[in-house]
Amino acid sequence: MRPWFGLGALVLAEIGYPLTDGRARAVLVVATVCLGYALSVWHAYSTRGARAAGALVLVTTAGGLLVEAVGRSTGHPFGAYDYTGALGPRLLGVPVVIPLAWTWMAWPAWVAAGRLTARPLARVGVAGLGLAAWDLFLDPQMVSQQYWLWHTTTPALPGVPGIPLTNYLGWLGVAIALMALLRLALGDDPARPGADAPMHAMYLWTYTSSIVAHGLFLGLPASAAWGAVGMGLVAVPLAVRLWRS
Repeated sequence: MRPWFGLGALVLAEIGYPLTDGRARAVLVVATVCLGYALSVWHAYSTRGARAAGALVLVTTAGGLLVEAVGRSTGHPFGAYDYTGALGPRLLGVPVVIPLAWTWMAWPAWVAAGRLTARPLARVGVAGLGLAAWDLFLDPQMVSQQYWLWHTTTPALPGVPGIPLTNYLGWLGVAIALMALLRLALGDDPARPGADAPMHAMYLWTYTSSIVAHGLFLGLPASAAWGAVGMGLVAVPLAVRLWRS
């Protein structure tokens, strides 16, 4: 899969989300995640080799599955929640598509952070923030469709009921831990401005399209605002850096 063609297909799939509902929407969610996962893993492989792609899968896919399985069973570190049956087959009680989603956005967050800083600790922090902030869009969108539900929902962000603050804090902690492991596996991994352009575009598309979708089409204006601020801490500096270069 050539990255730009894959990104184009991903954009079309995401545009289709507000145009569907019910079972068709759930199927489109799964298809979109699988497409994003394939695109991220392929980009890692094609630009950094099999070892990097394998490390990405091991750390973020297997790691994401483990964290979600523990989280669902124990309520830590996100809070008490469970999945409905909408997202398909499960492994260890977790829909198979869920750990794929961790990898889908972990890689562009890692690549974006590498464009913003070369310092190891700073890159881990920026990448972790870039991944965790995506959940300011993701969780409200998925909960509104009842793909998963929270048992304890307070305290919550103003205007975003049904999702506890522990979820976002848990995401931030896990995301930073995954990025630290990815840094150990990949080493310095210098930025590749030309080769990494599709991942920069995917990160910025996810940011801008989520603001528009939540604010105008999905009836989620508060999560549009929270996500704009949170994910913007990485997306806006990335856009400025790319513009200036």
